[in-house]
Amino acid sequence: MNNIDEKLQPILAEVMRRNAGEPEFHQAVHEVMESLGRVVAKNPDYLEQALIERICEPERQIIFRIPWVDDQGNVQINRGFRVQFNSALGPYKGGMRFHPSVNLGIIKFLGFEQIFKNALTGLPIGGGKGGSDFDPKGKSDGEIMRFCQSLMTELHRHLGEQTDVPAGDIGVGGREIGYMFGQYKRLTNRYESGVFTGKAIAHGGSRARTEATGFGNTYFTKAMLETRQTDFDGKRVVVSGAGNVAIHTIEKVQSFGGTVIACSDSSGYVIDEAGIDLSLLQEVKSVRRKRISEYARLRGDSAHFVSTDKGSIWDLPCDVAMPSATQNELTGKDAKSLVKNGVLAVGEGAN
Repeated sequence: MNNIDEKLQPILAEVMRRNAGEPEFHQAVHEVMESLGRVVAKNPDYLEQALIERICEPERQIIFRIPWVDDQGNVQINRGFRVQFNSALGPYKGGMRFHPSVNLGIIKFLGFEQIFKNALTGLPIGGGKGGSDFDPKGKSDGEIMRFCQSLMTELHRHLGEQTDVPAGDIGVGGREIGYMFGQYKRLTNRYESGVFTGKAIAHGGSRARTEATGFGNTYFTKAMLETRQTDFDGKRVVVSGAGNVAIHTIEKVQSFGGTVIACSDSSGYVIDEAGIDLSLLQEVKSVRRKRISEYARLRGDSAHFVSTDKGSIWDLPCDVAMPSATQNELTGKDAKSLVKNGVLAVGEGAN
């Protein structure tokens, strides 16, 4: 805690005590408090009114059971979460994540950061986050539909376009949003197009919403490169992930003249020295919903697959690295490897 203002150290210690076993949440609070020393010195009433303690404590935490039936007729049970963290500026707003790693601490970490991300937009929206330890990989459309409907049967009572507005995240794309929105509409007997973002255009979604994160990160990274009098043209780029953010990052990097030589999923990564074939990647991940190794098999001689236990995608020499999969991707070892290999810029697209 040496880099935390002494007036804030007891607050951080109490957050860690009250939220034991949640290292991701501890990390998020610690990182915010590192920058608050001068803020509380200038505004001592923030401490007097316990504003820091309040912002670190969610307004509401919802944990619930999600029973659903798989294609073999077996009942499966998952756990669902929705942390409604702060509504000072407006309704809670934040995505839903479906991944086996999801737990309360990760959802609180993401929801806490969402408060500040949303505030920076200048829009009247608060911060929240949700999800489940459900793994959509390998599941049929019917299984995912039944899971989403069961989840929404419980969660719908806590949502509303003036209350809490979920969106997508890891494992939750337009398909999953559509299933959840459909069940919400059925249960409430209301067509609230503002209760979910990330919907299909036909259901009231926003144009370019799907591309926004990947495109936005690429534009930001391009601006960083321009401060060094260069750009993406001719650069070797490594993009982790193969989901929504990664795919649209690759698309925009290629439009700027960069060559994306690698991308990944949780099973490993592919190297394609000829440049990632975006249409093939989309076919493999978005249509067939296969592992990234399938890309290498279909691509032929220019690409090969490296499993997770054989190395890190960040060991590859590149000019630009763009983490686009999940939080805490880059370790200290990865950072040293990137610097050693001459990386010019790192554009963070994940959280």
